[in-house]
Amino acid sequence: MRMLKLIILPLIISSMITGVAALDSSISGKIGLRAVVYYFCTTVIAVILGIVLVVTIKPGVTQKASEIDRVGSSPEVNTVDAMLDLIRNMFPENLVQACFQQYKTKREKVKATTAMDKNTSMFREESTTTATTAKASENKTQEYKIVGMYSNGINALGLIVFCLVFGMVIGKMGEKGQVLMDFFNALNEATMRIVQIIMWYMPIGIVFLVAGKIIEVEDWEIFRKLGLYMATVISGLAIHSSIILPLIYFIIVRKNPFQFALGMAQALLTALMISSSSATLPVTFRCAEEKNLIDKRITRFVLPVGATINMDGTALYEAVAAIFIAQLNDLELDIGQIVTISVTATAASIGAAGVPQAGLVTMVIVLSAVGLPAEDVTLIIAVDWLLDRFRTMVNVLGDAFGTGVVEKLSKKELEQMDVTSEVNIVNPFALETGILDNDETQAKKSYINGGFAIDKSDTISFTQTSQF
Repeated sequence: MRMLKLIILPLIISSMITGVAALDSSISGKIGLRAVVYYFCTTVIAVILGIVLVVTIKPGVTQKASEIDRVGSSPEVNTVDAMLDLIRNMFPENLVQACFQQYKTKREKVKATTAMDKNTSMFREESTTTATTAKASENKTQEYKIVGMYSNGINALGLIVFCLVFGMVIGKMGEKGQVLMDFFNALNEATMRIVQIIMWYMPIGIVFLVAGKIIEVEDWEIFRKLGLYMATVISGLAIHSSIILPLIYFIIVRKNPFQFALGMAQALLTALMISSSSATLPVTFRCAEEKNLIDKRITRFVLPVGATINMDGTALYEAVAAIFIAQLNDLELDIGQIVTISVTATAASIGAAGVPQAGLVTMVIVLSAVGLPAEDVTLIIAVDWLLDRFRTMVNVLGDAFGTGVVEKLSKKELEQMDVTSEVNIVNPFALETGILDNDETQAKKSYINGGFAIDKSDTISFTQTSQF
């Protein structure tokens, strides 16, 4: 896993820049729009599926929150700050810093300072004033100070935005940008060869990784108490990955979706074991391009974006967990609150980083949006490490199907690019015709049948001269 994480940074940078630079700006815009629309639609479907299952099965009705042991602590997250941090991270102020840190807003408590006169006596502890002080302490408001800080982790969103713009600029530069294009192409090729070497050592690492997680589990009783909740989440992920995503792929691409999924088996197994869609990205590239023969111009552009914003499994999990916690607390959610959960889960999943257990942070955002106690996240932390693996696998599968769907929808544009590149190689004068001034084109004539005629193109002038 450490070796795969090592490869993430050069892979994202090289693949995004070469992918965008190889496409025309108008074509890359269309491909990007199709990818985002696909990701958004599948995420919304996953959230709706999760809500339907948890409302139907009702895993939290049969037990109380007090019956389940709490593990760990809930992260302190504010919804507005989290959404604004998402926008801030899209435009990092330091590119080098974005490679290993991301911006995070934190709220610190302001200590209340009470000025006391020297002549006044100390606070008296009298029995008659205890009720008054207790009441005053309840009504006391706590002041917070907003502090900006940086937390460890790759700012993938900021790097993708930068690489997107950088790739478009290189593509516009033409021959001047060819040197940079060759450099990043070589970097991408070298990175993929390193990935092939890592694949040989991966089975050994996966065995020890899973064994370590199993040894860390101290209370196996928690799996029995949360069994129905786990079954609800896993069944939702199974339906989404085995029915909904293949159905979308089959309707649009008209090919066997299960054969496509079989080609992604190595990437899915890696995602299941290391529970990180970003760390799985090198394997996903290899499977999509070599096993399923997806166009590299599509994979290099779509997969890094998908690993960052496409979180079908996370969105489904957050919707199920939020309603499950409401059921544990005997709270009836109305239609408005359920819609709020679906919208917030969709938005929060986009902001979830592609790292292990990032869903817990966004889970607090979803709970806060509908007024549920954020500290109840500790009820499900004990089993989150297992569910995290399954939802990461669904995230990676959704990214992979997305490349096939976008390639099919962009087939005409890709063929048009191939034809254009062939024409430019056959006719080297094609690039020079646009450079000629209007005066020169008007003066360009040939002698035909005793008179002068204005040539429309280089091709016509060649044929007319040969006839003459």
